Amino acid sequence: MVKHFLSLAALSEKELRQILDLAAALKAEQKEKGENRPLLKGKVLGMIFQKPSLRTRVSFDVAMLQLGGHALYLSPNEIQLGKRESVADVARVISRYVDVVMARVFGHEDLLELARYATVPVINGLSDYNHPCQGIADFLTMMENKGELRGKKLAFVGDGNNVATTLLYGATKLGMHFAIATPRGYELHPAVLEMGYHFAAHSGTTVTVTHDPVEAVRDADVIYTDTWTSMGQEAEAEKRRALFPPYQVNGRLLAHAKDDVIVMHCLPAHRGEEITDEVADGPHSRLFDQAENRLHGQKAVLAWLLDAV
Repeated sequence: MVKHFLSLAALSEKELRQILDLAAALKAEQKEKGENRPLLKGKVLGMIFQKPSLRTRVSFDVAMLQLGGHALYLSPNEIQLGKRESVADVARVISRYVDVVMARVFGHEDLLELARYATVPVINGLSDYNHPCQGIADFLTMMENKGELRGKKLAFVGDGNNVATTLLYGATKLGMHFAIATPRGYELHPAVLEMGYHFAAHSGTTVTVTHDPVEAVRDADVIYTDTWTSMGQEAEAEKRRALFPPYQVNGRLLAHAKDDVIVMHCLPAHRGEEITDEVADGPHSRLFDQAENRLHGQKAVLAWLLDAV
């Protein structure tokens, strides 16, 4: 059976910790020796992009290079999933050429169909449902700063989007308490919350859902935010700018968290909107550590999927 990486919800706690530990080991190896072992020598990654990205493209490209493999970039114009050619046919064809596929798409259904018909592993590089590659980088960053995550509190402030979904799943699987504050009408999907509550019950943690950002961040070890308007939601931008200012992560909000709280953002950041320069460039910020950890996290996902370790 082909192993895919589509959502942190599909991973057991053991598998999630395996990937995170592997990411930490590969990062340490690269830092100490200046290079990684060529674990993926001769392997090829096909990268399908419906949405452009700085971090996703560069981190996957460099991850394959540093592990001895090759990455092939396929632009939105080259593969128009479901338009010029059906998703099923794309999956069956590309599987004959490459060893693993990463797809960054708008609709999660396209990823599910790719995985259904592909005969090689498929990685979710981002979908409207969740963003598991970002999640690996995020929890690796938290581990580096907070050690064992069990019992720590992660607070998300802003839109109940794909990144928030991933953080809920990962936190509750790893034994973290999770709190989220959103404006009314921008909460996490009920089915997502139901799954989060299920994972929390299993790990003995709590999930707090509120419209009050101060309540969410109280005693938090980690505060996380994301853009108020994601790619594909541009028509809603003005409406969102009117509703979201109370959810800005700024110095006043940080005062309600723990003194050693770290602040995270998956980038790109709209400074002056969801986060201030004071916080993004301040001592609590881990924004660029997260960005770097996309590289090491992706190496771990690739090596894990291809049974290279």
